[in-house]
Amino acid sequence: MAKINGGIIGALNPTSFGKCTVTSATGSTTLTTQPGTRIAQYLVVAGGGSGGNVAGGGGGAGGFRCGCLSVCGATPYSITVGAGGASQSSVNTPGNQGTSSIFSTITSAGGGSGAGYNNTTPTTGGTGGSGGGAAYPGTGGTGNTPPVSPPQGNTGGIASVASNGAGGGGAGAVGGNDSGCGPTASGGNGGAGTASSITGSPTFYSGGGGGGGNSTQGTGGNGGGGAGANGSAAIAGTANTGGGGGGTRGNTPTGAGGSGIVIVKELNKASGVWNLKSQFSAQKQGTWPLVGVDVDYLVVAGGGGGGRQNSGGGGAGGYRTSFPGGTKIFAGGSISITVGAGGAGGNSPTLGVSGTDSIFSTITSTGGGGGGANTGGGGANYIGRNGGSGGGGASDGTNIGAGGTGNSPPVSPSQGNPGGSGFASGVGPAGGGGGAGATGGTGTGPAAGSGGAGSANSITGSPVTYAGGGGGAINLGTVGSGGSGGGGAGGKNGGPFAVAGTANTGGGGGGAADGSPSILGANGGSGIIIVRAPGPSNISAAPGTNTVTTLPAPAGGCKVATFTVSGTLTVS
Repeated sequence: MAKINGGIIGALNPTSFGKCTVTSATGSTTLTTQPGTRIAQYLVVAGGGSGGNVAGGGGGAGGFRCGCLSVCGATPYSITVGAGGASQSSVNTPGNQGTSSIFSTITSAGGGSGAGYNNTTPTTGGTGGSGGGAAYPGTGGTGNTPPVSPPQGNTGGIASVASNGAGGGGAGAVGGNDSGCGPTASGGNGGAGTASSITGSPTFYSGGGGGGGNSTQGTGGNGGGGAGANGSAAIAGTANTGGGGGGTRGNTPTGAGGSGIVIVKELNKASGVWNLKSQFSAQKQGTWPLVGVDVDYLVVAGGGGGGRQNSGGGGAGGYRTSFPGGTKIFAGGSISITVGAGGAGGNSPTLGVSGTDSIFSTITSTGGGGGGANTGGGGANYIGRNGGSGGGGASDGTNIGAGGTGNSPPVSPSQGNPGGSGFASGVGPAGGGGGAGATGGTGTGPAAGSGGAGSANSITGSPVTYAGGGGGAINLGTVGSGGSGGGGAGGKNGGPFAVAGTANTGGGGGGAADGSPSILGANGGSGIIIVRAPGPSNISAAPGTNTVTTLPAPAGGCKVATFTVSGTLTVS
Protein backbone atom coordinates (compact mmCIF):
# COMPACT_ATOMS: atom_id res chain seq x y z
CA MET A 1 0.00 0.00 0.00
CA ALA A 2 1.50 3.34 -1.03
CA LYS A 3 1.44 6.46 1.10
CA ILE A 4 0.51 9.82 -0.42
CA ASN A 5 4.12 10.98 -0.35
CA GLY A 6 5.19 8.09 -2.60
CA GLY A 7 6.87 6.22 0.26
CA ILE A 8 6.59 2.54 1.08
CA ILE A 9 5.27 1.20 4.37
CA GLY A 10 7.98 -0.60 6.34
CA ALA A 11 10.60 -0.24 9.03
CA LEU A 12 13.06 2.56 8.37
CA ASN A 13 16.69 1.44 8.62
CA PRO A 14 19.84 3.55 8.97
CA THR A 15 21.07 4.79 5.62
CA SER A 16 24.20 6.70 4.72
CA PHE A 17 25.29 8.23 1.41
CA GLY A 18 28.87 9.24 2.05
CA LYS A 19 30.26 8.15 -1.36
CA CYS A 20 32.79 6.00 0.57
CA THR A 21 34.92 9.13 0.97
CA VAL A 22 38.14 8.38 2.87
CA THR A 23 39.95 11.09 4.85
CA SER A 24 43.42 10.26 6.24
CA ALA A 25 44.53 12.83 8.79
CA THR A 26 48.25 12.78 9.66
CA GLY A 27 47.94 16.03 11.59
CA SER A 28 45.17 17.73 13.55
CA THR A 29 42.47 19.15 11.28
CA THR A 30 38.69 19.50 10.77
CA LEU A 31 36.66 17.05 8.70
CA THR A 32 33.36 18.27 7.21
CA THR A 33 31.21 15.27 6.31
CA GLN A 34 29.41 14.77 2.99
CA PRO A 35 25.79 16.01 3.00
CA GLY A 36 24.38 12.49 2.90
CA THR A 37 26.72 10.88 5.42
CA ARG A 38 25.07 9.30 8.44
CA ILE A 39 27.50 6.48 9.29
CA ALA A 40 31.29 6.79 9.48
CA GLN A 41 33.85 4.03 9.81
CA TYR A 42 36.89 5.14 11.78
CA LEU A 43 40.44 4.20 12.72
CA VAL A 44 41.92 6.27 15.55
CA VAL A 45 45.57 5.60 16.46
CA ALA A 46 47.35 7.61 19.17
CA GLY A 47 51.02 8.56 19.36
CA GLY A 48 53.43 5.90 20.61
CA GLY A 49 55.55 6.23 23.76
CA SER A 50 59.33 6.65 23.60
CA GLY A 51 61.84 4.13 24.94
CA GLY A 52 63.62 4.24 28.31
CA ASN A 53 67.27 5.13 28.91
CA VAL A 54 69.71 2.48 30.33
CA ALA A 55 68.41 -1.09 30.44
CA GLY A 56 65.52 0.69 28.79
CA GLY A 57 62.15 -0.77 27.96
CA GLY A 58 60.53 -0.11 24.59
CA GLY A 59 57.77 2.46 24.32
CA GLY A 60 54.19 1.25 24.26
CA ALA A 61 52.19 1.61 21.06
CA GLY A 62 49.53 4.28 20.78
CA GLY A 63 45.98 3.12 21.43
CA PHE A 64 44.27 1.49 18.42
CA ARG A 65 40.49 1.86 18.07
CA CYS A 66 38.30 1.10 15.06
CA GLY A 67 34.60 0.72 14.36
CA CYS A 68 31.56 2.66 13.09
CA LEU A 69 29.55 5.50 14.61
CA SER A 70 26.61 7.71 13.71
CA VAL A 71 27.41 11.20 12.45
CA CYS A 72 25.53 14.12 10.90
CA GLY A 73 25.88 15.18 7.28
CA ALA A 74 27.56 18.44 6.23
CA THR A 75 28.92 18.86 9.76
CA PRO A 76 32.47 19.77 10.86
CA TYR A 77 34.24 17.35 13.21
CA SER A 78 37.51 18.19 14.89
CA ILE A 79 40.30 15.63 14.52
CA THR A 80 43.27 15.53 16.89
CA VAL A 81 46.29 13.44 15.86
CA GLY A 82 48.50 12.58 18.81
CA ALA A 83 52.26 13.15 18.78
CA GLY A 84 54.76 10.45 19.69
CA GLY A 85 56.64 10.73 22.96
CA ALA A 86 59.95 12.61 22.65
CA SER A 87 63.31 10.79 22.73
CA GLN A 88 64.96 10.54 26.16
CA SER A 89 68.67 11.40 26.57
CA SER A 90 68.93 11.66 30.37
CA VAL A 91 70.65 8.72 32.03
CA ASN A 92 68.52 6.14 33.91
CA THR A 93 65.31 7.91 32.91
CA PRO A 94 62.02 6.61 31.53
CA GLY A 95 60.79 7.68 28.11
CA ASN A 96 57.84 9.96 27.45
CA GLN A 97 54.21 9.00 26.90
CA GLY A 98 52.57 9.61 23.54
CA THR A 99 49.53 11.86 23.29
CA SER A 100 45.94 10.94 22.50
CA SER A 101 44.21 11.01 19.11
CA ILE A 102 40.53 12.02 18.96
CA PHE A 103 37.67 11.85 16.47
CA SER A 104 34.13 12.72 17.60
CA THR A 105 33.45 10.62 20.71
CA ILE A 106 36.39 8.28 20.12
CA THR A 107 39.65 8.82 22.02
CA SER A 108 42.69 6.57 21.75
CA ALA A 109 45.24 6.98 24.54
CA GLY A 110 48.92 7.67 23.95
CA GLY A 111 51.36 4.79 24.34
CA GLY A 112 53.08 4.31 27.70
CA SER A 113 56.70 5.30 28.30
CA GLY A 114 59.45 2.68 28.35
CA ALA A 115 61.06 2.36 31.79
CA GLY A 116 64.65 3.42 32.58
CA TYR A 117 67.01 1.71 35.05
CA ASN A 118 66.83 2.55 38.76
CA ASN A 119 69.03 0.62 41.19
CA THR A 120 66.85 1.13 44.24
CA THR A 121 63.23 0.62 43.14
CA PRO A 122 61.40 -1.57 40.60
CA THR A 123 61.18 0.07 37.21
CA THR A 124 57.74 -0.37 35.75
CA GLY A 125 56.79 0.71 32.24
CA GLY A 126 54.31 3.56 31.83
CA THR A 127 50.60 2.93 31.36
CA GLY A 128 48.74 3.97 28.19
CA GLY A 129 47.00 2.74 25.08
CA SER A 130 49.60 -0.02 25.19
CA GLY A 131 51.97 -0.18 28.17
CA GLY A 132 55.69 0.57 28.05
CA GLY A 133 58.26 -2.18 28.55
CA ALA A 134 59.99 -2.60 31.91
CA ALA A 135 63.64 -1.92 32.71
CA TYR A 136 65.51 -4.37 34.93
CA PRO A 137 64.12 -5.26 37.41
CA GLY A 138 60.46 -4.50 36.77
CA THR A 139 57.10 -5.23 35.15
CA GLY A 140 55.46 -3.86 32.03
CA GLY A 141 53.08 -0.94 32.07
CA THR A 142 49.36 -1.66 31.87
CA GLY A 143 47.76 -1.33 28.46
CA ASN A 144 44.19 -0.36 27.57
CA THR A 145 44.39 2.55 30.01
CA PRO A 146 41.83 4.05 30.37
CA PRO A 147 39.86 0.87 29.67
CA VAL A 148 37.63 0.65 26.59
CA SER A 149 35.95 -2.25 24.83
CA PRO A 150 37.29 -3.74 22.61
CA PRO A 151 40.70 -3.11 24.24
CA GLN A 152 42.88 -0.48 22.57
CA GLY A 153 46.17 -2.16 23.42
CA ASN A 154 48.25 -4.53 25.54
CA THR A 155 50.62 -4.61 28.48
CA GLY A 156 54.40 -4.11 28.18
CA GLY A 157 56.88 -6.92 28.80
CA ILE A 158 58.75 -7.91 31.99
CA ALA A 159 62.49 -7.31 32.53
CA SER A 160 64.21 -9.89 34.76
CA VAL A 161 67.78 -9.91 33.37
CA ALA A 162 70.36 -7.39 34.58
CA SER A 163 71.05 -4.49 32.17
CA ASN A 164 68.18 -5.37 29.80
CA GLY A 165 64.82 -3.87 28.88
CA ALA A 166 61.53 -5.48 27.80
CA GLY A 167 59.42 -4.72 24.76
CA GLY A 168 56.54 -2.27 24.73
CA GLY A 169 53.03 -3.59 24.24
CA GLY A 170 51.37 -3.47 20.83
CA ALA A 171 47.77 -3.33 19.66
CA GLY A 172 47.86 -7.02 18.74
CA ALA A 173 50.11 -8.57 21.43
CA VAL A 174 51.80 -8.11 24.80
CA GLY A 175 55.37 -6.78 24.75
CA GLY A 176 58.09 -9.44 24.82
CA ASN A 177 60.08 -10.20 27.98
CA ASP A 178 63.88 -9.96 27.99
CA SER A 179 65.75 -13.27 27.87
CA GLY A 180 69.11 -15.01 28.34
CA CYS A 181 71.72 -14.05 30.88
CA GLY A 182 74.92 -12.07 31.24
CA PRO A 183 76.66 -10.67 28.17
CA THR A 184 74.51 -12.73 25.75
CA ALA A 185 71.17 -11.50 27.10
CA SER A 186 68.57 -10.04 24.74
CA GLY A 187 66.10 -7.20 25.01
CA GLY A 188 62.41 -8.02 24.64
CA ASN A 189 60.69 -7.58 21.28
CA GLY A 190 57.91 -5.05 20.83
CA GLY A 191 54.38 -6.41 20.78
CA ALA A 192 52.83 -6.90 17.34
CA GLY A 193 50.51 -4.28 15.90
CA THR A 194 47.13 -4.79 14.24
CA ALA A 195 46.19 -4.46 10.57
CA SER A 196 43.35 -2.29 9.24
CA SER A 197 41.98 -2.26 5.67
CA ILE A 198 39.97 0.96 6.02
CA THR A 199 41.96 2.51 3.16
CA GLY A 200 41.39 -0.52 0.90
CA SER A 201 44.53 -2.56 1.62
CA PRO A 202 45.77 -3.99 4.93
CA THR A 203 48.23 -1.79 6.82
CA PHE A 204 49.67 -2.47 10.27
CA TYR A 205 49.59 0.11 13.04
CA SER A 206 50.52 0.35 16.75
CA GLY A 207 53.54 -1.94 17.09
CA GLY A 208 55.46 -1.80 20.37
CA GLY A 209 59.06 -0.62 20.68
CA GLY A 210 61.90 -3.09 21.31
CA GLY A 211 63.93 -3.14 24.54
CA GLY A 212 67.66 -2.51 24.83
CA GLY A 213 69.84 -5.59 25.39
CA ASN A 214 73.39 -6.66 26.22
CA SER A 215 73.81 -8.66 23.03
CA THR A 216 70.67 -8.78 20.87
CA GLN A 217 68.36 -5.79 20.72
CA GLY A 218 64.59 -6.17 20.87
CA THR A 219 62.92 -5.75 17.48
CA GLY A 220 60.05 -3.34 16.97
CA GLY A 221 56.59 -4.85 16.57
CA ASN A 222 55.12 -4.82 13.07
CA GLY A 223 53.09 -1.67 12.79
CA GLY A 224 55.87 0.88 13.15
CA GLY A 225 57.61 -0.16 16.38
CA GLY A 226 61.26 0.94 16.65
CA ALA A 227 64.11 -1.42 17.60
CA GLY A 228 66.21 -1.16 20.77
CA ALA A 229 69.93 -0.32 20.74
CA ASN A 230 73.21 -0.74 22.61
CA GLY A 231 75.92 1.86 22.08
CA SER A 232 73.94 3.92 19.58
CA ALA A 233 70.67 5.76 19.36
CA ALA A 234 67.60 3.52 19.36
CA ILE A 235 65.14 3.51 16.45
CA ALA A 236 62.11 5.76 16.54
CA GLY A 237 58.58 4.52 15.94
CA THR A 238 57.42 5.13 12.38
CA ALA A 239 55.49 8.36 11.83
CA ASN A 240 51.70 8.04 11.56
CA THR A 241 51.61 4.44 12.78
CA GLY A 242 51.55 5.00 16.55
CA GLY A 243 54.59 2.71 16.90
CA GLY A 244 56.55 2.77 20.17
CA GLY A 245 60.20 3.88 20.19
CA GLY A 246 63.09 1.57 21.07
CA GLY A 247 64.87 1.55 24.45
CA THR A 248 68.64 1.72 24.93
CA ARG A 249 71.02 -0.59 26.84
CA GLY A 250 73.36 2.30 27.71
CA ASN A 251 73.16 6.06 28.02
CA THR A 252 72.36 6.94 24.40
CA PRO A 253 69.25 8.68 22.97
CA THR A 254 66.17 6.49 22.96
CA GLY A 255 63.76 6.08 20.09
CA ALA A 256 60.93 8.62 19.93
CA GLY A 257 57.39 7.33 19.59
CA GLY A 258 55.72 7.46 16.19
CA SER A 259 52.91 9.96 15.70
CA GLY A 260 49.35 8.72 15.39
CA ILE A 261 46.80 8.87 12.58
CA VAL A 262 43.02 9.22 12.17
CA ILE A 263 41.27 7.74 9.14
CA VAL A 264 37.54 8.22 8.50
CA LYS A 265 35.51 6.50 5.78
CA GLU A 266 32.04 7.94 5.13
CA LEU A 267 29.93 4.91 4.26
CA ASN A 268 27.42 4.22 1.52
CA LYS A 269 24.77 2.04 3.08
CA ALA A 270 21.09 1.49 2.26
CA SER A 271 19.61 -1.52 4.02
CA GLY A 272 16.06 -2.76 4.41
CA VAL A 273 13.17 -0.40 3.55
CA TRP A 274 13.69 3.32 2.82
CA ASN A 275 11.55 6.27 1.94
CA LEU A 276 11.26 6.74 -1.85
CA LYS A 277 11.54 10.50 -1.53
CA SER A 278 14.90 10.07 0.23
CA GLN A 279 16.00 7.55 -2.39
CA PHE A 280 15.12 9.89 -5.26
CA SER A 281 16.96 12.77 -3.60
CA ALA A 282 20.07 10.63 -3.09
CA GLN A 283 20.03 9.46 -6.71
CA LYS A 284 19.87 13.09 -7.93
CA GLN A 285 22.89 13.92 -5.76
CA GLY A 286 24.81 10.89 -7.05
CA THR A 287 25.10 9.44 -3.55
CA TRP A 288 22.79 6.42 -3.88
CA PRO A 289 24.82 3.19 -3.57
CA LEU A 290 25.69 1.45 -6.82
CA VAL A 291 23.97 -1.78 -7.78
CA GLY A 292 26.46 -4.58 -7.39
CA VAL A 293 27.31 -7.96 -5.94
CA ASP A 294 29.97 -9.64 -3.82
CA VAL A 295 32.47 -11.37 -6.09
CA ASP A 296 35.40 -13.76 -5.84
CA TYR A 297 38.68 -12.77 -7.45
CA LEU A 298 42.06 -14.07 -8.57
CA VAL A 299 44.68 -11.37 -9.17
CA VAL A 300 48.10 -12.43 -10.52
CA ALA A 301 50.80 -9.88 -11.31
CA GLY A 302 53.43 -10.03 -14.05
CA GLY A 303 56.43 -12.30 -13.40
CA GLY A 304 59.96 -10.99 -13.06
CA GLY A 305 62.52 -11.36 -15.84
CA GLY A 306 65.56 -13.60 -15.47
CA GLY A 307 68.96 -11.96 -15.12
CA ARG A 308 71.78 -12.34 -17.62
CA GLN A 309 75.08 -14.09 -16.91
CA ASN A 310 75.12 -16.81 -14.21
CA SER A 311 71.82 -15.34 -13.19
CA GLY A 312 68.84 -16.14 -11.01
CA GLY A 313 65.38 -16.88 -12.31
CA GLY A 314 62.65 -14.26 -12.11
CA GLY A 315 60.22 -14.37 -9.23
CA ALA A 316 56.56 -15.13 -9.92
CA GLY A 317 54.04 -12.32 -9.91
CA GLY A 318 52.12 -11.82 -6.69
CA TYR A 319 49.16 -14.22 -6.31
CA ARG A 320 46.09 -13.07 -4.36
CA THR A 321 42.68 -14.74 -4.33
CA SER A 322 39.45 -15.07 -2.37
CA PHE A 323 38.52 -18.41 -3.97
CA PRO A 324 37.56 -20.70 -2.43
CA GLY A 325 36.30 -19.65 0.96
CA GLY A 326 38.03 -16.28 1.33
CA THR A 327 36.59 -12.80 1.82
CA LYS A 328 34.78 -11.56 -1.28
CA ILE A 329 34.70 -7.91 -2.28
CA PHE A 330 31.80 -5.77 -3.45
CA ALA A 331 31.78 -4.84 -7.14
CA GLY A 332 29.35 -2.37 -8.67
CA GLY A 333 29.35 -0.05 -11.68
CA SER A 334 32.45 0.24 -13.87
CA ILE A 335 35.72 -0.94 -12.34
CA SER A 336 39.13 -0.40 -13.91
CA ILE A 337 41.24 -3.54 -14.32
CA THR A 338 45.04 -3.45 -14.63
CA VAL A 339 46.82 -6.60 -15.80
CA GLY A 340 50.54 -6.43 -15.04
CA ALA A 341 53.17 -7.04 -17.73
CA GLY A 342 56.05 -9.46 -17.31
CA GLY A 343 59.46 -7.94 -16.62
CA ALA A 344 62.13 -7.96 -19.33
CA GLY A 345 65.11 -10.29 -19.04
CA GLY A 346 68.56 -8.82 -18.47
CA ASN A 347 70.03 -7.59 -21.79
CA SER A 348 73.61 -7.15 -20.58
CA PRO A 349 75.24 -8.56 -17.44
CA THR A 350 72.38 -7.06 -15.39
CA LEU A 351 69.52 -8.10 -13.21
CA GLY A 352 66.18 -8.97 -14.72
CA VAL A 353 63.47 -6.33 -14.58
CA SER A 354 60.66 -6.85 -12.07
CA GLY A 355 57.14 -7.49 -13.36
CA THR A 356 54.41 -4.88 -12.94
CA ASP A 357 51.45 -4.95 -10.58
CA SER A 358 47.96 -6.25 -11.34
CA ILE A 359 45.08 -4.33 -9.74
CA PHE A 360 41.38 -5.05 -9.21
CA SER A 361 39.40 -2.71 -6.95
CA THR A 362 41.19 -2.70 -3.57
CA ILE A 363 43.36 -5.71 -4.41
CA THR A 364 46.91 -5.18 -5.69
CA SER A 365 49.27 -8.05 -6.47
CA THR A 366 52.91 -7.01 -6.76
CA GLY A 367 55.08 -7.81 -9.77
CA GLY A 368 57.63 -10.60 -9.38
CA GLY A 369 61.23 -9.65 -8.58
CA GLY A 370 63.87 -9.78 -11.32
CA GLY A 371 66.66 -12.36 -11.09
CA GLY A 372 70.10 -11.35 -9.79
CA ALA A 373 73.10 -11.29 -12.16
CA ASN A 374 76.86 -11.87 -12.10
CA THR A 375 78.15 -8.37 -12.77
CA GLY A 376 81.59 -9.17 -11.32
CA GLY A 377 83.02 -9.01 -7.82
CA GLY A 378 79.88 -9.74 -5.84
CA GLY A 379 77.66 -7.07 -4.37
CA ALA A 380 74.05 -5.97 -4.52
CA ASN A 381 73.49 -6.92 -8.18
CA TYR A 382 73.94 -10.59 -7.31
CA ILE A 383 70.86 -10.46 -5.06
CA GLY A 384 67.46 -11.16 -6.58
CA ARG A 385 64.98 -8.31 -6.54
CA ASN A 386 62.11 -8.25 -4.04
CA GLY A 387 58.52 -8.61 -5.26
CA GLY A 388 55.33 -10.64 -5.13
CA SER A 389 57.78 -13.54 -5.16
CA GLY A 390 61.50 -12.78 -5.02
CA GLY A 391 63.99 -13.26 -7.84
CA GLY A 392 66.76 -15.87 -7.54
CA GLY A 393 70.32 -14.96 -6.56
CA ALA A 394 73.33 -15.15 -8.92
CA SER A 395 76.70 -16.94 -8.67
CA ASP A 396 80.13 -16.47 -10.23
CA GLY A 397 81.74 -19.48 -8.60
CA THR A 398 83.10 -17.48 -5.66
CA ASN A 399 80.56 -14.77 -4.95
CA ILE A 400 76.89 -15.56 -4.52
CA GLY A 401 73.70 -13.58 -4.06
CA ALA A 402 70.71 -14.29 -1.87
CA GLY A 403 67.23 -14.62 -3.26
CA GLY A 404 64.95 -11.59 -3.18
CA THR A 405 62.25 -11.27 -0.54
CA GLY A 406 58.76 -12.47 -1.44
CA ASN A 407 55.41 -11.09 -0.26
CA SER A 408 56.82 -7.59 -0.60
CA PRO A 409 55.01 -5.43 0.40
CA PRO A 410 53.50 -7.82 2.96
CA VAL A 411 49.84 -8.84 2.72
CA SER A 412 47.87 -11.60 4.41
CA PRO A 413 47.50 -14.29 3.17
CA SER A 414 51.00 -14.10 1.66
CA GLN A 415 51.16 -13.34 -2.08
CA GLY A 416 54.44 -15.19 -2.71
CA ASN A 417 57.76 -16.59 -1.52
CA PRO A 418 61.49 -15.72 -1.51
CA GLY A 419 63.85 -16.61 -4.32
CA GLY A 420 66.62 -19.18 -3.87
CA SER A 421 70.30 -18.33 -3.36
CA GLY A 422 73.18 -18.93 -5.71
CA PHE A 423 75.87 -21.49 -4.80
CA ALA A 424 79.66 -21.04 -4.64
CA SER A 425 80.80 -23.48 -7.31
CA GLY A 426 82.96 -23.11 -10.40
CA VAL A 427 79.99 -23.88 -12.68
CA GLY A 428 78.10 -20.87 -11.29
CA PRO A 429 74.75 -22.40 -10.26
CA ALA A 430 72.23 -19.61 -9.64
CA GLY A 431 69.04 -19.72 -7.57
CA GLY A 432 65.48 -20.11 -8.82
CA GLY A 433 62.82 -17.44 -8.47
CA GLY A 434 60.18 -17.85 -5.79
CA GLY A 435 56.70 -19.08 -6.66
CA ALA A 436 53.26 -18.54 -5.14
CA GLY A 437 53.37 -21.99 -3.55
CA ALA A 438 57.05 -22.49 -2.65
CA THR A 439 60.43 -20.82 -2.18
CA GLY A 440 62.80 -20.85 -5.16
CA GLY A 441 65.41 -23.59 -5.16
CA THR A 442 69.00 -22.91 -4.07
CA GLY A 443 71.81 -23.77 -6.51
CA THR A 444 73.97 -26.82 -5.73
CA GLY A 445 77.31 -28.02 -7.06
CA PRO A 446 75.94 -29.75 -10.18
CA ALA A 447 72.63 -27.93 -10.67
CA ALA A 448 71.00 -24.53 -10.64
CA GLY A 449 67.99 -23.91 -8.41
CA SER A 450 64.53 -24.65 -9.78
CA GLY A 451 61.76 -22.10 -9.75
CA GLY A 452 59.36 -22.29 -6.83
CA ALA A 453 56.06 -24.04 -7.51
CA GLY A 454 52.97 -21.99 -8.27
CA SER A 455 49.49 -22.40 -6.79
CA ALA A 456 46.45 -24.02 -8.39
CA ASN A 457 43.04 -22.34 -8.41
CA SER A 458 39.64 -23.49 -9.68
CA ILE A 459 37.90 -20.11 -9.90
CA THR A 460 37.23 -20.80 -13.61
CA GLY A 461 35.60 -24.17 -12.82
CA SER A 462 38.68 -26.34 -13.30
CA PRO A 463 42.11 -26.25 -11.62
CA VAL A 464 44.79 -24.11 -13.29
CA THR A 465 48.20 -23.41 -11.76
CA TYR A 466 49.62 -19.87 -11.78
CA ALA A 467 52.67 -17.93 -10.56
CA GLY A 468 55.57 -20.37 -10.86
CA GLY A 469 59.13 -19.09 -10.40
CA GLY A 470 61.76 -19.00 -13.14
CA GLY A 471 64.68 -21.46 -13.05
CA GLY A 472 68.27 -20.43 -12.35
CA ALA A 473 71.14 -20.56 -14.86
CA ILE A 474 74.38 -22.59 -14.78
CA ASN A 475 77.52 -22.63 -16.92
CA LEU A 476 77.84 -26.41 -17.01
CA GLY A 477 75.45 -28.87 -15.42
CA THR A 478 71.69 -29.07 -14.94
CA VAL A 479 69.63 -25.94 -15.49
CA GLY A 480 66.95 -24.95 -13.00
CA SER A 481 63.50 -26.04 -14.16
CA GLY A 482 60.64 -23.56 -14.18
CA GLY A 483 58.13 -23.83 -11.36
CA SER A 484 54.70 -25.27 -12.16
CA GLY A 485 52.45 -22.39 -13.07
CA GLY A 486 54.24 -20.89 -16.04
CA GLY A 487 57.82 -20.49 -14.75
CA GLY A 488 60.47 -20.60 -17.49
CA ALA A 489 63.54 -22.83 -17.25
CA GLY A 490 67.04 -21.39 -16.85
CA GLY A 491 69.77 -21.63 -19.46
CA LYS A 492 73.39 -22.77 -19.68
CA ASN A 493 76.38 -22.19 -21.92
CA GLY A 494 75.82 -23.61 -25.38
CA GLY A 495 72.12 -24.23 -24.72
CA PRO A 496 69.45 -24.85 -23.89
CA PHE A 497 68.84 -21.15 -23.42
CA ALA A 498 66.60 -19.42 -20.91
CA VAL A 499 62.83 -19.80 -21.38
CA ALA A 500 60.27 -17.03 -20.90
CA GLY A 501 57.47 -17.27 -18.35
CA THR A 502 54.13 -18.29 -19.86
CA ALA A 503 51.80 -15.43 -20.79
CA ASN A 504 48.89 -14.77 -18.39
CA THR A 505 50.25 -17.00 -15.64
CA GLY A 506 52.59 -14.55 -13.91
CA GLY A 507 55.44 -17.06 -14.28
CA GLY A 508 59.01 -15.85 -13.79
CA GLY A 509 61.49 -15.89 -16.67
CA GLY A 510 64.52 -18.19 -16.67
CA GLY A 511 68.00 -16.86 -15.93
CA ALA A 512 70.69 -16.84 -18.64
CA ALA A 513 74.19 -18.29 -18.18
CA ASP A 514 76.43 -16.78 -20.83
CA GLY A 515 77.30 -13.12 -21.25
CA SER A 516 77.53 -13.10 -25.04
CA PRO A 517 75.28 -10.54 -26.77
CA SER A 518 72.98 -13.13 -28.33
CA ILE A 519 71.95 -14.76 -25.06
CA LEU A 520 69.56 -12.78 -22.86
CA GLY A 521 67.67 -13.41 -19.67
CA ALA A 522 64.12 -14.54 -20.41
CA ASN A 523 61.08 -12.31 -19.94
CA GLY A 524 58.51 -12.91 -17.22
CA GLY A 525 54.97 -13.94 -18.12
CA SER A 526 52.16 -11.39 -18.01
CA GLY A 527 49.58 -11.56 -15.24
CA ILE A 528 45.87 -12.27 -15.25
CA ILE A 529 42.74 -11.19 -13.35
CA ILE A 530 39.66 -13.40 -13.01
CA VAL A 531 36.40 -12.31 -11.34
CA ARG A 532 33.61 -14.76 -10.47
CA ALA A 533 30.10 -13.42 -9.81
CA PRO A 534 26.83 -15.15 -8.82
CA GLY A 535 24.65 -16.51 -11.62
CA PRO A 536 21.94 -13.79 -11.60
CA SER A 537 24.57 -11.05 -12.01
CA ASN A 538 24.84 -8.95 -15.15
CA ILE A 539 28.55 -8.41 -15.90
CA SER A 540 30.58 -7.49 -18.96
CA ALA A 541 34.28 -7.18 -19.79
CA ALA A 542 35.99 -4.77 -22.18
CA PRO A 543 37.85 -4.70 -24.50
CA GLY A 544 36.81 -7.75 -26.51
CA THR A 545 40.07 -9.61 -25.82
CA ASN A 546 38.68 -10.24 -22.35
CA THR A 547 35.83 -12.71 -21.92
CA VAL A 548 32.78 -13.55 -19.80
CA THR A 549 31.63 -17.18 -19.55
CA THR A 550 28.84 -18.91 -17.64
CA LEU A 551 29.78 -22.01 -15.68
CA PRO A 552 27.63 -25.14 -15.96
CA ALA A 553 26.24 -27.05 -12.97
CA PRO A 554 27.23 -27.66 -10.22
CA ALA A 555 28.65 -24.10 -10.21
CA GLY A 556 25.10 -22.77 -10.39
CA GLY A 557 25.54 -20.67 -13.52
CA CYS A 558 28.21 -18.41 -12.00
CA LYS A 559 29.64 -15.88 -14.44
CA VAL A 560 33.42 -15.67 -14.84
CA ALA A 561 35.14 -12.61 -16.33
CA THR A 562 38.72 -13.29 -17.46
CA PHE A 563 41.05 -10.36 -18.12
CA THR A 564 44.23 -11.12 -20.06
CA VAL A 565 44.79 -7.43 -20.81
CA SER A 566 43.88 -4.28 -18.92
CA GLY A 567 40.28 -3.14 -19.34
CA THR A 568 36.99 -2.48 -17.56
CA LEU A 569 34.61 -4.74 -15.64
CA THR A 570 31.00 -3.49 -15.57
CA VAL A 571 28.48 -4.82 -13.04
CA SER A 572 24.90 -3.63 -13.52
